[in-house]
Amino acid sequence: MSNTIVWADIPVTDMDRARTFYAAVLQAEIPLMDGANGDVALLPMERGEASGDLVRSENQKPGLTGVTIYLDSKGDPEGMIARAAAAGGKVLTPVANMGDMVGSIGYFADSEGNRIGVHKPPQG
Repeated sequence: MSNTIVWADIPVTDMDRARTFYAAVLQAEIPLMDGANGDVALLPMERGEASGDLVRSENQKPGLTGVTIYLDSKGDPEGMIARAAAAGGKVLTPVANMGDMVGSIGYFADSEGNRIGVHKPPQG
């Protein structure tokens, strides 16, 4: 079965600040996309998997009340939340186990003011 969600834009107002923040949280390089005038930076991804980008646009504004995306914590949601806080974000909800169907999730506010979830699949 293919993923229902295939792409997510994370709105930003300051691309350099957002790239620095997400590089720390994801422990990865966040390159600007060629030809996008510095308005799009790609998040780490493998072809064929759901992924996303950071996007600076007049049509998309950061905020806590819009759609929430969940980042794969690579098995360490507490570590990802801690890295977000250390990089200038804010812990909104500590990681909690949501049961056998969902796994563990927590939330942070990123450098731009977006609400971002972190996820660890259930151990089965």
